[in-house]
Amino acid sequence: MTNTPPAEPTYDVVVVGAGFAGLYTLHSLRRRGMSVRLFEAGSGVGGTWFWNRYPGARCDVDSADYSYSFDDALQQDWVWTERYPAQPEILRYLEHVADRFGLREDITFGTRVTSAHFDDARGLWTVTTDGGDTVTARWTVMATGPLSSARIPDIAGLATFTGDIHHTASWPEHGVDFGGKRVGVIGTGSSGVQAIPVIAEQAAELTVFQRTPGFVLPARNRPLGPGELAEIKADYPTRRQLQRESHGGWILPPPVGLALETAPEVRIKEYETRWAVGGLAFQTTFGDVMTDAAANETAAEFVRSKIRETVTDPATAEALCPKGYPLGAKRVCVGTDYYETYNRDNVQLVDLHATPIEEIVPEGIRTDAGVHELDAIVFATGFDAMTGALGAIDIRGRGGVRLRDTWEAGPRTYLGVAVAGFPNLFVLAGPGSPSVLSNVVVSIEQHVEWVIGYLDHMRETGARFAEATPRAQDEWVDHVTGIAVGSLYMQANSWYLGANVPGKPRIFMPYLGGVGNYRNLCTQVASDGYRGFSTTTELG
Repeated sequence: MTNTPPAEPTYDVVVVGAGFAGLYTLHSLRRRGMSVRLFEAGSGVGGTWFWNRYPGARCDVDSADYSYSFDDALQQDWVWTERYPAQPEILRYLEHVADRFGLREDITFGTRVTSAHFDDARGLWTVTTDGGDTVTARWTVMATGPLSSARIPDIAGLATFTGDIHHTASWPEHGVDFGGKRVGVIGTGSSGVQAIPVIAEQAAELTVFQRTPGFVLPARNRPLGPGELAEIKADYPTRRQLQRESHGGWILPPPVGLALETAPEVRIKEYETRWAVGGLAFQTTFGDVMTDAAANETAAEFVRSKIRETVTDPATAEALCPKGYPLGAKRVCVGTDYYETYNRDNVQLVDLHATPIEEIVPEGIRTDAGVHELDAIVFATGFDAMTGALGAIDIRGRGGVRLRDTWEAGPRTYLGVAVAGFPNLFVLAGPGSPSVLSNVVVSIEQHVEWVIGYLDHMRETGARFAEATPRAQDEWVDHVTGIAVGSLYMQANSWYLGANVPGKPRIFMPYLGGVGNYRNLCTQVASDGYRGFSTTTELG
């Protein structure tokens, strides 16, 4: 036991990251009169939406739902212009939130946190930045985001390329002019699917280097009419509650039955209806699509038929057809004119399974079929998901134990918000939570409110330390893994499993049980006196 008197920290709480999670955390803590300092690596707020400025960047959740619900005046005042908001509109929204609630005064911009060490003797976190600043805090909240650590593959010769190199997740603030240029895009996940059609309209030539084809659903994006938005706002309380109780945090039309119990001609008609609606509604056409492999194949084959119907060159169409894994096991992409883009004369698809990249050379990219001469390369290669941003910070808990070492065999958390051995450290939208399988704003609000509720409990009871117990953490990891094992999600090498990062343990990281179920579990943990946590006045 330590009997060291409580030390006075620089701040009550340090928050890392100024995206949706960090801004709401800062606002919530300030309302409680707590002293807070938020550190943000970027020069402005926005998180993901600050950095991902690539052409075509857009959310795949309806704008009216991809927004805060904590302040009714805010949600009534803000006017969304499109069904699916583009990056500039989401960034303006978050900038408005920061200004509306006066949050900037407690944010240090252009500053990256390099380390966070727990001092056992003082019972405080010491946080150090790349600017050399060091502060202490009772609590540290990591709002670094599950998709914020951009990853460029280790391809031989990259440094020799004489043209421009960009990554979709760290796009120049003032954009890139591809006019008259020969551009290569590596990667056809969500960012690639959105960027490729726009770049194709600008570039003289566009070569797409595809590793694994994905299932791309049509967005059917459109402007929102004033009457439509007013109707949504009038029913916001009901709408928000439905989001919180749903599986994914969004409102989708319910299934019309089971695919395997529906006549083929009727099944096709229902798929056509959802295809015309656009967005993620296609996945919920039938109740067994995401649980039964045979049912899933009927949906997958429907999408492949749409690809073959849209892309005029049969060989290109076949190369774009995803095979060998279920629809939804990898993140389903929502795009606009993605498949149509391959009918353009200035667009070429390179199937890297047939002709893999050998190296990058000064003049372009060499595959085993020859050199593709390029003026610019765009990496749309995604992220070291869920753990990358945390792993980039030297986080040390009790006894100087590093989080990187603790997670060497895969991330382990309790409820996705706390880690055994790391007192008073909270992670928002972390591994073991529904974050990346949900409308993340809904998950973020729930996480922030739950953590703030725990801090309220600690302050009311005089407790100084909150720490997940090893047993509770082990049980939660087993629970998360148990739901995933045997599911269709395990049948693909996806970033959900860390498969896009060489050497990363293959662990299914997000919680598959759904937003509503997860919320209920967290509520019950709190009701049981924060079961699974050690809440104490002294470190044991």
